[in-house]
Amino acid sequence: MVFYMTSPSAISRRTFIALSGAIPVAIAAPARKIPIGLELYSVRDELSKDLMGTVRAVAKMGYEVVEFFSPYYGWTIEYAQEVRKLLDDLGIHCNSTHNGANAFTADGLKKAIELNHILGAKFIVMASAGRVTGLDGWKAVAGRLSEASATLKPLGMRAGYHNHQAEFMPVEGRRPIEIIAANTPKEMMLQLDVGTCIEAGSDPVAWINANPGRINTLHCKDWAAGEGKGYKVLFGEGDAPWPKIFQAAEGAGGVEYYLIEQEGSRFPSLETAERCIANFKKLRA
Repeated sequence: MVFYMTSPSAISRRTFIALSGAIPVAIAAPARKIPIGLELYSVRDELSKDLMGTVRAVAKMGYEVVEFFSPYYGWTIEYAQEVRKLLDDLGIHCNSTHNGANAFTADGLKKAIELNHILGAKFIVMASAGRVTGLDGWKAVAGRLSEASATLKPLGMRAGYHNHQAEFMPVEGRRPIEIIAANTPKEMMLQLDVGTCIEAGSDPVAWINANPGRINTLHCKDWAAGEGKGYKVLFGEGDAPWPKIFQAAEGAGGVEYYLIEQEGSRFPSLETAERCIANFKKLRA
């Protein structure tokens, strides 16, 4: 079949409008790419022996982000600077850190700010509130988080809270995570641990949709009911409805990056991390 060029004057106004309307469809922007990271608690055994080598191995697997957990809080300024240089050399980022409640005291937060600033982290996350009694106790936790948020906001940083099972278990008729969400500023991140939410019998998708713009990162930890399963299943092998979770997180949730976390496994930790990112890429293909 032979096609002949047509002069511009030969194209009718109706045809031109129809063709113009089709252009935006043809050049529609691709879906936003969400970086995939690793909560380094997943490889804590290797990290305790060789932090630098473990971070290199994780980057080689394709992880783009790492999250350091509480032992980082004991680093010197000089060591934090060495770690930052390694991250820069590898082209990966530390967007957040996991902290004990001690990092949310007045003096503790100063130290956390200094270390997180060096690492380039935006979120300082309370990973555990410690022992909390009653709803008034959870309101006090929310108060500490709100104070931290006020301190961090002028610095371009944000506080965050990481849930476990307890926050999704009712206390005096209400779930503690609801108390935290309702009594903290909207800019405070609610870091969703998917596995513990599911184990507690809650719906992670419903929680994400109920807190728009606050689920800025998720711990992509799976969980499965049944003997010998629990947190030993790898990411993508458990009961979590990941496609629905991704859709909610990238819609209402406001997710900025994902973090795979593995508490246990039938494989060595580094092999587990590699298998998990492979599963993640298959699910996100």
